[in-house]
Amino acid sequence: MMLTERATIDSRNWRAGCMNEPDFATFARQIEHMQLLDGKLLSENIKSELAAEVDLLRERKGKIPHLAAVLVGENPASQVYVNSKIRSCEQIGFKSTLIRRPEDTSEPEVLDIIQSLNEDPDIDGFIVQLPLPKHINEEKVTLAIDHRKDVDGFHPVNFGRMAQGLPAFLPATPYGIVEMMRRYNIETSGKHCVVVGRSNIVGTPISILLSRKGYPGDCTVTLTHSRTKDLPAEVRRADIVVAAIGIPQFVKADWVKEGAVVIDVGINRIPDASKKSGARLVGDVDFDAVAPKCSYITPVPGGVGLMTVTALLMNTLKACKKEIYQ
Repeated sequence: MMLTERATIDSRNWRAGCMNEPDFATFARQIEHMQLLDGKLLSENIKSELAAEVDLLRERKGKIPHLAAVLVGENPASQVYVNSKIRSCEQIGFKSTLIRRPEDTSEPEVLDIIQSLNEDPDIDGFIVQLPLPKHINEEKVTLAIDHRKDVDGFHPVNFGRMAQGLPAFLPATPYGIVEMMRRYNIETSGKHCVVVGRSNIVGTPISILLSRKGYPGDCTVTLTHSRTKDLPAEVRRADIVVAAIGIPQFVKADWVKEGAVVIDVGINRIPDASKKSGARLVGDVDFDAVAPKCSYITPVPGGVGLMTVTALLMNTLKACKKEIYQ
């Protein structure tokens, strides 16, 4: 579904449970012209499309896409992410396999698992959930994955093909971001995009994708990082801000110009005594202060994170249909 109009989500409802009544009333007036980029709504729409494609694939070729995930250790966040991916597979009719191994699993054992998945003809794509325990070399693990099954888009072959504008499995989070921008019809051509953070997982690939010829792309991109001088001044120049620095509420209101599009990639847990868990999730952007200045902004939670999982499913379907590699 192409979102040719502003999404139907009411951003006031999204914030209603987060503020007391006077604060919320003020906030609601401020955000009258701001639109949430609703990752939950969009991901559900795309999953419905994927489920329909899976049904056709099953009927016509007797094939069901199969995604495998390797989880080493007991990292709580990793367990949440992997479980979310498995549930999403079930939701749209994919087969899924979860391979769990304890924290003390050796590097050779992990590499053996990867080799087995590489050679299994029933597995269309797989991921090795990061971070891995410190005694396992993540670079060696990434390089061991067959690039034709690298649905996370981390292998240098896919990264290089992406950079050259060739068909490739795109890294899931940047893929989710550009798909969100495309479906919300966010104008990118000639716009100045400032990316805050230069990781190989988000910052660097999204800077490449948004600078490529075509839509969504044709941006002039500035890639900023911890050594950038006068970072607030750089961000103020941006028509589009992608915040992926991993620091809670890092981007402030006076950094963002009126009417900017703000994509918040961060997922950070901060203390909050008002919550039963004693904590709440926030992004890399100070949402309450920044949102009133924006034309579009992603919430946290409910924004980019859900699109990341959906992009992984999109890559897996492409792998199953052999759209990238034969």
